[in-house]
Amino acid sequence: MIVSPSLIWFLIGITFLIAEIIMPAFILIFFTAGCWIAALVAWLFDFELTKQILIFLVTSLLLLFTLRKYSLKIFKGKTLNDVDYSYKDAKIGKTAIVTIKIKPNMPGEIKAMGSFWRAIADVEIEEGSSVVIEKKESEDGLTFKVKPNTRGEK
Repeated sequence: MIVSPSLIWFLIGITFLIAEIIMPAFILIFFTAGCWIAALVAWLFDFELTKQILIFLVTSLLLLFTLRKYSLKIFKGKTLNDVDYSYKDAKIGKTAIVTIKIKPNMPGEIKAMGSFWRAIADVEIEEGSSVVIEKKESEDGLTFKVKPNTRGEK
């Protein structure tokens, strides 16, 4: 039984495709395309094996070097390193009520926008006082630096 060269190239392409799915590096997909181009050429023209291999190598490498970078941008998506975290927290500049007394170097608690948060201040602030949230003080975003509200707003 004689198997056609185009079928062999097609099956080798399927093998590359399965390997790309198993270990995605977005490289083997271009060799899959090279195999299928070689299969098409072998089916349409009666080229000898060395020319088929040359077509496979040239098309695979050409596709790899011209399309990989562009294709990665499309299919990769965003990673955590690409996300912009520089947004301003909605609580900054808002008023809050002290629910647990705040002392310098000793955190207290505030209620702002319906939730309770740890708070620190440079001065002592009594429970029930109105404060203005100045900035986030911790990496986790759960502690805020506050100052007494001199505007008299609640």
